[in-house]
Parts: sequence; structure tokens; C-alpha cells
Amino acid sequence: MKLEYITEYINKKIYKNENFITVTFYELRVKEDLSKEDTYIFLQMSKQRLINLGYTIYETGQKYTYAGKEKTVRSNVFYVAIKEESSLN
Repeated sequence: MKLEYITEYINKKIYKNENFITVTFYELRVKEDLSKEDTYIFLQMSKQRLINLGYTIYETGQKYTYAGKEKTVRSNVFYVAIKEESSLN
């Protein structure tokens, strides 16, 4: 697992929606065909990068509020990253 791959993947997610990012089982294990080990490494490194960029990470089963609605991270989602209010604009 190369750092460049993780950086590029997260940059694409940020480009699509800089305030709300989801990373799912399907995206990593099926579409990207990552092994269990590479998935684990990807998740650890990508979460740290997003935290460094001012995101709050919510993992499977955790509750979060976005756009005024309270939701729970679904079981097929590894994590949701939300840009912290103070980091917006």
C-alpha cells in the first residue's frame, strides 16, 4: 500500500464533496480489490490524513449529525468523515 495511492483516493473524495466523505466496504474490497491487510492499512492512514485536514471521523455504528440530521454510520460503511465546522471556509 503506497501513500500516493491513499492520497490520490482521498483527494478524489474531497473533490467530490469536501464537507462529507464516506468510505465503504464495497469501494475498497470490491471496486479497488484491496486485501484485508491493505484495507486495514488504507483505513488507518486515510483516517489520520483526514483528521490532519480538519475532519471528524465516525466509524460503523457511531452517530453523527450532518446538515441538521442525526444519522448512524451503516454497517457497510467503514467510516464517515465530516469537515469540522470551524474548518469550513
